[in-house]
Amino acid sequence: MQPTKTNTLKVPGATLHYEICGSGPTLLLICGGVYDAAGYAELGRELADRYTVVTYDRRGNSRSPLDGPPESQSIETHADDAHRVLVEAGVTADDPAYVFGNSSGAIIGLELAARHPEQVRVLVAHEPPLFELLPDRDRWRDVVRDVEEAFAKEGTEAAMKAFATGFDRTGHEHEEAATHGEQGEPTPEMAEAMARMEKNTEFFIGYEVPPFVGYLPDVDALRASSARVVMVAGEESEGQPPYRASFVVAEQIEGRHVMFPGDHGAFGTQSKAFAAKLDEVFSSP
Repeated sequence: MQPTKTNTLKVPGATLHYEICGSGPTLLLICGGVYDAAGYAELGRELADRYTVVTYDRRGNSRSPLDGPPESQSIETHADDAHRVLVEAGVTADDPAYVFGNSSGAIIGLELAARHPEQVRVLVAHEPPLFELLPDRDRWRDVVRDVEEAFAKEGTEAAMKAFATGFDRTGHEHEEAATHGEQGEPTPEMAEAMARMEKNTEFFIGYEVPPFVGYLPDVDALRASSARVVMVAGEESEGQPPYRASFVVAEQIEGRHVMFPGDHGAFGTQSKAFAAKLDEVFSSP
């Protein structure tokens, strides 16, 4: 496998850290939650013999600092970041990329496919937390309101407690599990990555969760998109809101839905099986 190349990309309002490894058609991996590029280390290694794997730290997280103080984030801005990373990686309309996004990264992927369809060959969107699409949306609105109030009054720890109380499982738990991969104790590099991701918690809970959870995908644009959009959910995630949302999106856009191994963080904890399934979906008509 070719060595990983790292670089930075200046975008409006931030500087993005990105990494490229492997060879073959371009595959962009978009992380969610408190992850950064290292969250996809195991998955990237499994796929780098078949794809040129591109990962990046999303703006405001880890090695991708904002130009100014933290502020409420938008899916549209993050999708434009992904678009610019693809341009930097050499992706054109004549040779579009494969894209995978997990959690809020799946939402960003959906917006990317709607706004820049010429760049996306296939998008696999894994368990997007699109709670506004669910029948029990009012409950999730209450949870997010509690999170916002706790963050404003008491800070990050109180907001995370409100988040954990409102949801059966917190995204933070999934993120920590994903960084361990399938190798037992983390390497020093992964321990460093986990420390970075821990520092991302404030940005995640205070500036991403409220606006991201309220996002609604552009169904008409996705139906018309030249990108093939495949919604996926983990076999062990049944009943969870992102699991349910994946089915709703597939129905609304009249797209395909596929079951994947594991749960919300299986791209890290079951990377070999996850990579095989991802490659299968990318390769299927």
